[in-house]
Amino acid sequence: MPRSPSAAAMPAVLAGLTAAIVLTILAGALYLMRTPASGAPVTPRPVGRGDLASGRTLTGLERLVPTTAPHAPPASPPASATTAPAIGGPGVTLTPPRVFAVSQASVPRATMHKISGLKHVQKAAAVDAGTVKVAGSGLSLLAVQPAEFRAWTPKQVADQPGVWEALVRGEFVADSKAVQRLGLVLGAEYQVDNGPRLRVAASAPLGLPGVDGIVGVETGRRLGLLPGVAVLVHGDEKNAATMGSAVRRALGSGAQVVTVGDGRSVTAGKKKNAPRAEPRAPRRVVVGRPGSYLELYRVSAQVCPGLSWTVLAAIGQVESSHGRNNGPSSAGALGPMQFMPATWKAYGVDGDGDGKADIWSPYDAVPSAANYLCANGANQGGKKLEKAIWFYNHSWDYVRKVMGVAAGYARQYS
Repeated sequence: MPRSPSAAAMPAVLAGLTAAIVLTILAGALYLMRTPASGAPVTPRPVGRGDLASGRTLTGLERLVPTTAPHAPPASPPASATTAPAIGGPGVTLTPPRVFAVSQASVPRATMHKISGLKHVQKAAAVDAGTVKVAGSGLSLLAVQPAEFRAWTPKQVADQPGVWEALVRGEFVADSKAVQRLGLVLGAEYQVDNGPRLRVAASAPLGLPGVDGIVGVETGRRLGLLPGVAVLVHGDEKNAATMGSAVRRALGSGAQVVTVGDGRSVTAGKKKNAPRAEPRAPRRVVVGRPGSYLELYRVSAQVCPGLSWTVLAAIGQVESSHGRNNGPSSAGALGPMQFMPATWKAYGVDGDGDGKADIWSPYDAVPSAANYLCANGANQGGKKLEKAIWFYNHSWDYVRKVMGVAAGYARQYS
């Protein structure tokens, strides 16, 4: 599958956080690897004699008809017999944070008492926090006690029992924006190097700048998050800026402090009349709607002059068996050409001219694969082609497998 571009740098509010866990970096690309229940990592299998490279087991492409049937999301996992009792629901007095701060070290009890006694402050709490890296991309987390933290969340989050039950079970609740940015798959487990596997049990709009998700306190300790470095402050919203300045003085230099809700930073004001980002129309590449995968691969290769259609066909065979297994994969890749969502956002094209680039549609996905390969030099052949395939999936075993399958298709359709 094509790897995602590096995620954007974390906002300054969490930039100073560190964690005891160091994760493997794969060329700066995001690779969140889901593991099977046994915990053994999924590794590519090298091609051997009698495998697809021989051409004897290649699928007859002329008999395969692409389909754009709507993709059904994976069913929710069945409830476990050990499911925690419901915690969410009505009945809690919400005290949303007006100021969110991160200190460079654990905030002393005396400092928390001082913050609690500041003018306009009605409530203050400190929680564990830290930034862990997943293959070079940061995840900024808070570790919280569910019963205590629930009051700090928006109503739509506080009223979701599944969020709080997930934390009790030791699972991960991702911020809604982080799910979109990183292509996380709900219900999937992601292996943290030198740490636990984290199941993404739920997503919710947490509304805290720079926070990608929350875990329970015990899970946070296993991840090496720093104790008591994040401070939440509730008070009169009209006086949020005043409270923020006072909190910054109490925490001292080096602390990152933002007001929550209006988006204005205490340390750096928001520019007025900043241009709003407009949605980008997908790039259009005309391949139409061929009646077979063979024809689709051939016409899509024209998107990248010099690229053999057999390479596209080989990737389609290895990734999804030509649309038979469209994912989500263990790493979160989607569709017949198994794109990571972030990569699709950058390289996905509208191949059939319907006005959208659909990751699940073969008429969009196959020319998008040609577009991605071409951007990495695949049309130059030789070592450049092999490197472009490596960019598609960071494994030289994968490259050898794709090249072997492509050779088999070349023999079969010569």
